[in-house]
Amino acid sequence: MSLQRFRAERPQGNVPERNVPVTARGHRCSNVRPVPKISRFFGIVVAMYYDDHPPPHCHVRYGHHRAILEIDAVAVLAGSLPPRTLGLVIEWAALHRAELEGNWLRARAQSPLKPIAPLE
Repeated sequence: MSLQRFRAERPQGNVPERNVPVTARGHRCSNVRPVPKISRFFGIVVAMYYDDHPPPHCHVRYGHHRAILEIDAVAVLAGSLPPRTLGLVIEWAALHRAELEGNWLRARAQSPLKPIAPLE
């Protein structure tokens, strides 16, 4: 298929522009902030959302697994992770609890978050 034919056949109208965030309902958003990833290790991604709800927590992704980890108790609030992954995340969070609490306060204040060293 030629490029000209492809352009002529692709849908027109509600096609979002590149690199413009789109909500779940398909609306364009110019004020959506990216989710700050504060650490990555062994395929695990730890992130914090700006202006998120209490209690203080972070979001953890590992493959298709998702969990919300409470910072104070270093315990899973929601979701699940494989046992070995959960052990690594709990060990990492316990080592970096003060840094996580600092990032939580920064996120609530809409300030840039600081990266946290990965588990080694």
